[in-house]
Amino acid sequence: MVLPVRFVLMRPRNAENLGAAARALKNCGLSDWAWVTPEVEDLGPAHRLAVHAEDVLGGVKRPDTLDAAVSDCVWVVGTSSRKVEGKRRLSPRAVGEELVARAKQGPVALVFGDERSGLTNAEVERCHDLSAVPTAPEQPSINLAQAVLLYAYEVRMAHLADTAPPPGPLPLAATDAELARVEATLETLLGAGGFLVDEKPGRTAVRDLVAPLRRSRLTRNEARLWLAALHTVRKHFPGRDDP
Repeated sequence: MVLPVRFVLMRPRNAENLGAAARALKNCGLSDWAWVTPEVEDLGPAHRLAVHAEDVLGGVKRPDTLDAAVSDCVWVVGTSSRKVEGKRRLSPRAVGEELVARAKQGPVALVFGDERSGLTNAEVERCHDLSAVPTAPEQPSINLAQAVLLYAYEVRMAHLADTAPPPGPLPLAATDAELARVEATLETLLGAGGFLVDEKPGRTAVRDLVAPLRRSRLTRNEARLWLAALHTVRKHFPGRDDP
């Protein structure tokens, strides 16, 4: 998947998170990411966690500022639970869909704050819109690498939906008359076999049996198969007229 979707991590301070985030991006077919003023010196733990994602880890950009990281982007979303006037608060799924849609116009970016305090007020203002994971109130914060995986997954799912081939033509649906023939044939056979009919006027147990077939919206071919099967069984009850 080649998409100009950039994951920007502000002041990341945990090497394990960086390695896990690299693996998460690779899992979802993404590789464009940046660390702005990382506070990590030893990347050994990151390499250990970046299983099969060393290329993503090694290809990270290191701009000095958020402005430099997103200067070429047409849309920038910050991950923050804050409410800011004039900025939409989007769900991760909505963000994934819009990132994929806007990526057709140019690079787009998703910005994550540091593990301790998240994005600063100035960084939030720099973003066009905001997004937050709707976590449970008992544990509202989410690990940085987990957040990267969650949003990367939504981007991948949106991309797969966007590039999926159009569905083929739907098979012809059974007409109401064909469904009525199935119901009538079934009622004849069950009546011949001694199946009890509901005594309530205008409502029979047979109709209850047929109701799931109607709800499933049988195709014309399926209705004909039902009729063929019922007529085969009907041969065991000679003297019965076709419905």
